[in-house]
Amino acid sequence: MGELAEPSTRPYLDKAMPGAWRALVAFSVATREAASQRGLLAHESELIKVRASQITGCVFCLDLHSREAREAGVPQQKLDLLPGWRDVGVFDDRERAVLAVAEAATVLPLGETAASELSSARSTLGDATFVAAEWVAVAINAFNRISILSGHPVRPRDIEGRLVR
Repeated sequence: MGELAEPSTRPYLDKAMPGAWRALVAFSVATREAASQRGLLAHESELIKVRASQITGCVFCLDLHSREAREAGVPQQKLDLLPGWRDVGVFDDRERAVLAVAEAATVLPLGETAASELSSARSTLGDATFVAAEWVAVAINAFNRISILSGHPVRPRDIEGRLVR
């Protein structure tokens, strides 16, 4: 682990069925806009995407959304501590709620603990924002699966996030 994987020998799903890919991208754009209108903040959305990508092991989405989370204002410390979010006090109540949503939507079926955490998240976020967070989690899980099945590669970047050639 830690080394770049060889390029995939499997077909890239996005290239093999571009119409389906464009539909998923349009779904993601609509989800992002609707989530924003329902009170889900950009950094909260990115926390959902990073945590789901960590759980599924989607390195392509993890690379992309870690950068986008930093651009949305998520401090590096929070990204570093994300796998242990329950055990540290650096996440606020809303962030903890959206992280619970991310995990519940990614690790199915729902167990008792996840169901309880979702109930608490709904109380914290309110119905509109809670549902928006669930939709963001659904969308990133679709992208995670496409990237994992396709073997989308991660290209090296410098400290500024620029591609290394």
